[in-house]
Amino acid sequence: MLESAATSFASILVLAAGFAIAGYAYHKSYKLIILKKMAHAFEPGDPVLELAAIGKEVPMSPADADNRWVLRPEQKRIDEIIRGEEVGHYHLIIGDKGTGKSSMLIEAMRKIDGDGISMFEAHADLEIVRIRLGKALDFEFHEDYIGGYFSERGPRDSTALLDIERALNKLEKVAIIKRAERKKPLVLIINQMHLIRDDEDGKDLIELLQQRAEQWAAANLVTMVFNSDDFWVYERLKQLATRMEVLPIFDLPKKQAITALQKYRLKYFKEQLTHGQLEEVYGLVGGRLSFLNRVAKSQDMLATCRRICDIEKRWFLNQCWILGAEMDDDVMNQQKWAAAAMVLALALVDKEASMEATYDPDIGHRLPSFPLHIAQEIMTRADLIREMDRLNLFSITSGSEVRASSVPMHHAFREICAEPDFREHLEATILRIADIESLGRQRELVAKDLALGGHYEITKQGKDGVAVKLVPGEDRGMYPG
Repeated sequence: MLESAATSFASILVLAAGFAIAGYAYHKSYKLIILKKMAHAFEPGDPVLELAAIGKEVPMSPADADNRWVLRPEQKRIDEIIRGEEVGHYHLIIGDKGTGKSSMLIEAMRKIDGDGISMFEAHADLEIVRIRLGKALDFEFHEDYIGGYFSERGPRDSTALLDIERALNKLEKVAIIKRAERKKPLVLIINQMHLIRDDEDGKDLIELLQQRAEQWAAANLVTMVFNSDDFWVYERLKQLATRMEVLPIFDLPKKQAITALQKYRLKYFKEQLTHGQLEEVYGLVGGRLSFLNRVAKSQDMLATCRRICDIEKRWFLNQCWILGAEMDDDVMNQQKWAAAAMVLALALVDKEASMEATYDPDIGHRLPSFPLHIAQEIMTRADLIREMDRLNLFSITSGSEVRASSVPMHHAFREICAEPDFREHLEATILRIADIESLGRQRELVAKDLALGGHYEITKQGKDGVAVKLVPGEDRGMYPG
């Protein structure tokens, strides 16, 4: 019996020791594999770069780079950032939609084949941000960890924000290893930051990312690049920023815009445009790359320009048209929004009269603008302009200047404000809003029990109070008999 018991005990001990050693070896090797996989995500030849490049029509070979018909002046600075040559800072790239921000980032990545770079798109849902970050870093958030089967509470039983923090912790370890090898920081690009919701969860996510960006910039481990269309992201980052560099992206200057258009038409349509045609196209759509791209590829360029202007005008009217003096009181809140937008648009159009020039022969369009605080004063509201910036009705630049979101949008402002009786219609709408608000602040007082000469005596009591006394008619001898 003793021999059997000893044999059984020894077998159990050996089996337990084997399981313990195997489990410990698996745990250690799993952590090493995580770091290895994440390090591989920063190796050259990232398939995500190829997909993004194909989707945005970026040339894939260095020989094709000479065929690009637009070269932004900011491209050199972005190339230096993506190559890791600018250290000690993290960067916010901000500009209107369609100015070429994402295309410049992808072009800079293509030049070095994505070596040491990872990029993903932001989203309003934190859970989707978690998944996209994991895909960009090749990190599974311990969801493939076998130890999760033996625990009551698995690693996935957490919030998306905590998972993002775990991924960034692993990235920090990889960055330390890579820093010793590469002698320059890794680059993490977060595109379309404006898609994050401007609520508590979104602010927590931005704060988490900014804290990491500050720490890594100070240590030269990772250079984080944020790309945004909207001003509110800049406002949020500005509160805690010490190492942030802002790179504003504007429309192309006139000379570059018409040169790019001419090169494209000559290469793909064998068409030599006259200077007058180029001037007319630029006068309609300006130097916005997204508009120039559509115009350059169309058979009838001027028709496409007019269609773009009409789309912008309809978009503004659909969001902000005013209903006049016959407005129903149920739509007052929406009409406050619309009237504020129309007042600002009218102010921008009127400001052209006081400007020395609205069009420069060399630079191109000079859109009128107001400082942000003056624009809020004109609108008499401080809470609407940021939402209008999100809808691409107006644009708030990184210098806190408010103007039309594009040249076609400013053309729309001119056309709307030049319509017959527009100013009277706007005044009638504002007056109707004021009347509705006045009615909402009034209270109706019904006088009762007055007969045969009865009356009320109203006297003042205290600073703001009044006293009302009913004096019946019989007290004054007005009842017969």
